Order: sequence, then C-alpha cells, then structure tokens
Amino acid sequence: MIDSGQTAPDFTLPQDGGADVTLSALRPAPVVLYFYPKDDTSGCTKEAIAFSGLLAEFEAAGARVFGISKDSVEKHGKFRCKHELSVPLLSDEGSDVCERYGVWVEKSMYGKKYFGIERSTFLIDGSGTVARAWHKVKVPGHAEEVLEAVRAL
Repeated sequence: MIDSGQTAPDFTLPQDGGADVTLSALRPAPVVLYFYPKDDTSGCTKEAIAFSGLLAEFEAAGARVFGISKDSVEKHGKFRCKHELSVPLLSDEGSDVCERYGVWVEKSMYGKKYFGIERSTFLIDGSGTVARAWHKVKVPGHAEEVLEAVRAL
C-alpha cells in the first residue's frame, strides 16, 4: 500500500472524453487521486459530487483532481453526464494502477469475499511524492479535508 513519503507510481490512463492522462506529465502541479469502487453507487456519487463542487477551489490552489475506478471510459462519461460532474474520471479497467497503489483489496459483504477498490485518496506533490494518503475513506467532509491539505502544501 502506498503511503505518505513514497514516490507515487507513474501511470497513463484513459480519461472520459478520450484523452489519456499521464501522472508525471502533470508536474509540477500537485495532484489529487481519489480511488472509488463504482460509478453511480450512493457513496461514490456523493464523493464525486463533493470533489466536483470544490473543483474550482482545488484549481485555484494549483491542484489537479482525478477520480479513478475500474469502470470503463464510456460508463464514466454517462456517470459524469447524469450527475453533472466536473471532475475528470480515469478508467483502470485492468486494475493495474489500483494494484500498484494498494487499493485493490479483498473485501467481505454478507460473509462473501470478493476483490474491490478500497476508497482511498492520495495527494501527490509537485515532485511526484505522496504528501498525504487517506485509506478507508468516509465520504462526508472528505473532499474538504483534502482541499485543506492541498492548501497546506
């Protein structure tokens, strides 16, 4: 699992809308990556709406924000349109990036075990180092907490 002080694993992932995003190409801007389990589910929708609502403030602080899940680019596009989201969403269908960040984990629901994304957020500074990591995120107030961390960089 990636934590504060470690180098953020570089990646290139497709974004809804067609363009690819390469993490290292975003330097020296700080980057917020929030990993979430699934488009259009209750908690994930609330989280995406919260980050979208604060996107202008993140940008004013010089940061880029991206949501990442295993959903397809097409599904991301529908999710963004349905909820009028402004935050860009990246597709990690093969779960390579999720695995490298340590968020692809075994979960359990109603006694049944399965693998899925553990809701996690990483704040990466302008040099590519993880400045802050949040694991097992609870959605209420999270986007605001991340924004404060960005402002404190």
